[in-house]
Amino acid sequence: MELQQKPAIESPPNISVIIPVYNEVRTVEQVIERVLGCRFEVEIIVVDDGSTDGTRERLKQMSHPQVRSYFHARNHGKGAALRLGFAAAKNPFIIVQDADLEYDPQDYHRVLEPLLDGRADMVYGSRFLGGPHRVLFFWHYIGNRMLTLVSNAISDLNLTDMETGMKAFRRDRLAALRLSGNRFTFEPEVTCKAARARWRIYEVPISYSGRTYEQGKKIGWRDAIAALAAIIYYRFGD
Repeated sequence: MELQQKPAIESPPNISVIIPVYNEVRTVEQVIERVLGCRFEVEIIVVDDGSTDGTRERLKQMSHPQVRSYFHARNHGKGAALRLGFAAAKNPFIIVQDADLEYDPQDYHRVLEPLLDGRADMVYGSRFLGGPHRVLFFWHYIGNRMLTLVSNAISDLNLTDMETGMKAFRRDRLAALRLSGNRFTFEPEVTCKAARARWRIYEVPISYSGRTYEQGKKIGWRDAIAALAAIIYYRFGD
C-alpha cells in the first residue's frame, strides 16, 4: 500500500511519533494517515508488539519515507514497544500516539507548545481539562481518577490524567530516564521517574474519542491493579 505524503507547514518543528501497535489491523492505516496530516515535520515509528490479526502483514505492505516499522516476535507489552520506539527516534521532540482512534493528532500543537517555548520537559494531554470527549464508562473514569490521585499523592504532582495515552517529551530528557516496565505500567513508571528527576511537567486539554470493549479497547481492571502496584514500586524502587 502506498500512503500519500502530506505537505508540511512553513518551518514546523521536527517531531518523532511513536505508535505501539498490538492487533489493530482495523485502525493502524487510518492512524498513520492522521499522523502524516498533523502539519509538523514528522517521522513515524510504528512498533508492532507481536500482533496476530494481520497488523504485521499490513505494516509490511506500507511504503512511505516518513514511516518506519519495527516488529517484536512475540507480545511484550506497551512499555517494551515504546522503549524500542524511543531508542529509534531521531528528532528532538517525541509524542506517544496510541494505535487506535481515541487520540487525535490534530492536538499535537497543544502538547508541543510548552516544549517548543522551553517551559516543559514533558507534557500530558489531559482528557479531563475541558476538551471534547466521547461519554463512556463511569467506572473506567473513576479508575483513571483514582490512579491519578494515588500517583499525585506519592509523586507530589497535581495531574488530572496520569493515564493519558498522549504524552510529549524532549528527547534528550527522555533518553536520560531509565525505563524498564513492559506492559501498561509505562504510564505510572514514566510519571514517577519524571517526578523524581524533577522534570518540568505541563498538562494541556485534548479531545478524546474513547472506544468500547466491543470496538477493541484492551485496558481492564487487572491493568488498573497492575498500575497501582507500579505507582508504589517505582516511587520507592528501581
